[in-house]
Amino acid sequence: MHVRRTHRRALAAAFTAGATATVLAAGLGSSAFAATVFSDNFDDGNSSGWSKSGGTWSVVTDGSGVLQQTNRDSELARQFAGQTSWTDYQVQARVKPQSFTSSSSLVGLAARSSSSTRMYRLALLGSGRAELQAVNGSQITVIGSASTGAATGTWYTLRIETSGSTIRGFVNGTQVGSGSDSLVGAGRIGLVTAYASGSFDDVAVDSGGAGTPSTPPSTTAPPTNPPPTTAPPTNPPANWPTPTGSQKVDATVQVSGTFDGGLKRYYGIGDGGQSESQDPMFVLAAGATLRNVVIGAPAGDGVHCEGNCTLVNVWWEDVGEDAATFRGGSAYTVDGGGARSASDKVFQHNGSGTVTIRNFRVENAGKLYRACGNCSTSYQRHVVLDNITARDTDALAGINTNWGDTARFTRITILDDPGRDTRICVKYRGVAKGSEPTEIGEGADGVNCLYSSSDITYR
Repeated sequence: MHVRRTHRRALAAAFTAGATATVLAAGLGSSAFAATVFSDNFDDGNSSGWSKSGGTWSVVTDGSGVLQQTNRDSELARQFAGQTSWTDYQVQARVKPQSFTSSSSLVGLAARSSSSTRMYRLALLGSGRAELQAVNGSQITVIGSASTGAATGTWYTLRIETSGSTIRGFVNGTQVGSGSDSLVGAGRIGLVTAYASGSFDDVAVDSGGAGTPSTPPSTTAPPTNPPPTTAPPTNPPANWPTPTGSQKVDATVQVSGTFDGGLKRYYGIGDGGQSESQDPMFVLAAGATLRNVVIGAPAGDGVHCEGNCTLVNVWWEDVGEDAATFRGGSAYTVDGGGARSASDKVFQHNGSGTVTIRNFRVENAGKLYRACGNCSTSYQRHVVLDNITARDTDALAGINTNWGDTARFTRITILDDPGRDTRICVKYRGVAKGSEPTEIGEGADGVNCLYSSSDITYR
């Protein structure tokens, strides 16, 4: 008997500008930055929407909800949010150092993080100084610094402003550094510790709009089936491949360019469960391609695409949290491969633009695709599903019709489903952070869910 699963947890975080934007405007003084495009005060008790890299993080109560990193022996612990396409903006947060292990230990805030080790950082040091830094791996360039007497157990308000090549840092409203630097032109925000523990609260991003998404979502028309970037096979493969070998992964693999795994199995990140605090197995930079990879269990939070990306012949043997999350770009392609044992969903679409999934197998899953219904920024999102074979899967796609999402289906084959329990297109009403999307319907409508009976074959 086919048993339909229920939605188990909140999707990634979202926000409402409202009162938070008013408070920020009052506290930031005169600035060219006007629109609040992201905020999180952790009062909802979770860190949904943030991506962890290293450290031990949890939301705790310190007067109100705060995000805390407690592993003071971690060489570098980071949480990232936002989009890799963000350019000119200011990010502000309250930061409390809890402990330093040395004078060079730090607790701080990051802007324009183009990767986990490339960013601008405003750091409170164990020496009592604050430094505005350009970070490029192990190479640290100090743009400016000042003595602040930073003490453990005390809250400080940190702010970084980026405008073109001009980078400025402020502690409690006082500028501690300013200079011109061209290391990175765009990237996400981050919360950072190094050989220290600390707490973070009241994070907000304001922008004049250059390169930064805004709400409400856009109304751009979705593309029709995008042209393939590689020649697809005629049909999804009938069987899961036999890995050519196995390799345990102890830390997230950063991919730029093309990573070809030769159909080797990669495993070892996370605990195989649904926790959102798990690190991803692979993080793909904008424009990267991951191909010929078998992802075994545990696989943490699977694959993160930080910009446009291509996944070719990638197989997930046992999806834990999500198989892949599409974040900072506008066009993502999954060509070939398959996924199974996803208790919630396979592909999570948090960024804008279109996800194309073709020549793909899915088995024993909740949803093959879900457009985020309560992320930090509300986009109009689109998905194109072509030449899909599904077995024991509750739904192929979930979209938010109130934001103009669309899902287009062609050459869909549903196996072993005589009762036709697999739902093709499920419609939701997208909501702001702290709320849960509401299911409002399903089925083809010629507007959001685009398919006809001839597009779906049951066998």
